[in-house]
Amino acid sequence: MNLRDGQMRIGILGATGYSGIVLYSLLRQHPQVTQIKLYGHQGNNESAALFNERVPAFKTENYPIEAFSANQVMQETDCLFCATPAGVTSQLIEPFIKNNFPVIDLSGDFRLKDPTSYEKWYHRPAAKQEQLTHAEYGLAEFHHSISGHYIANPGCYATATLLGLAPLLLEHLIDLQSIIVDAKSGVSGSGKKLSASSHFTFINENISLYKLNAHQHIPEIMQQLKLWDPAVKPIQFSTTLIPVTRGLMATIYVKLRSGVTRRQVTAAFQAQYQNSPFVRWRNQQLPDLKAVVGSNFCDIGYGYNPAANVLTVVSVIDNLVKGAAGQAVQNFNLMWGFPEETGLPQFPVFP
Repeated sequence: MNLRDGQMRIGILGATGYSGIVLYSLLRQHPQVTQIKLYGHQGNNESAALFNERVPAFKTENYPIEAFSANQVMQETDCLFCATPAGVTSQLIEPFIKNNFPVIDLSGDFRLKDPTSYEKWYHRPAAKQEQLTHAEYGLAEFHHSISGHYIANPGCYATATLLGLAPLLLEHLIDLQSIIVDAKSGVSGSGKKLSASSHFTFINENISLYKLNAHQHIPEIMQQLKLWDPAVKPIQFSTTLIPVTRGLMATIYVKLRSGVTRRQVTAAFQAQYQNSPFVRWRNQQLPDLKAVVGSNFCDIGYGYNPAANVLTVVSVIDNLVKGAAGQAVQNFNLMWGFPEETGLPQFPVFP
């Protein structure tokens, strides 16, 4: 996509959710972004609100949240980010697709190419098939050549899991029937909407599994794995809520193919990510959440049990940055030809 003199006018649809708030803070500090317009998707009443009223932590940001109008957005901005719940963009975005207007969508509405699969896993109507064909799945480390105008930003669990598995599948190092993923995420991963499991009295000093074998990121993961190796079999995937605000850890268990060595595993990860500024290969040093929270990094390490022939890969990200808003900005940079790291934090929040 052609660079617009390095000066970008950005629209954000849904800036008051957790991912939208982080997205706003990143774009507000992006050196190529000169203007940000905020839009609501819940009717004209939202136009009366100011951003700092909805997000008191951003007290000085007294910008209006305007009612959404596709024509207005396309006139006022150069690129639209959608940080909305599932089911919103599929109903609003058709004019942008028809006009080849640049969109980066953080929701799940355009990640799956099969509408039937979307309806099965998301339990709501899918976008039209002809619209889905215009969307590109934006796993940034594998999507440097952006040819279209609509980027479907990956989910957080999918990002950590796919980055942890990619070198193993691409180099055909593992038994494709052996993949087990035990993923854990902080409370912000479920968004701002209140639920019984988000109450302090529930999550404090507690961990709980949820959506066992039913999480909506599973078909997204399988869709990409099959592109890397069509012979891959269904994976076992569990998700666990842990008592932290931010951070996600995917612990991946696989069996190595006969004759595969640890040296080959190391070589595969090093070769795959040597030019990826946001993937840090830790080799046999297992990463932890504190190493990445607040950053756009994905840290990956591994351990090997020769007695069981099981390789354990640990992949950690900040679910709101690399798992959502940070990767969206990374895709924005790739889309418009900016250096990949532009506007993205280079250090985690530590300690």
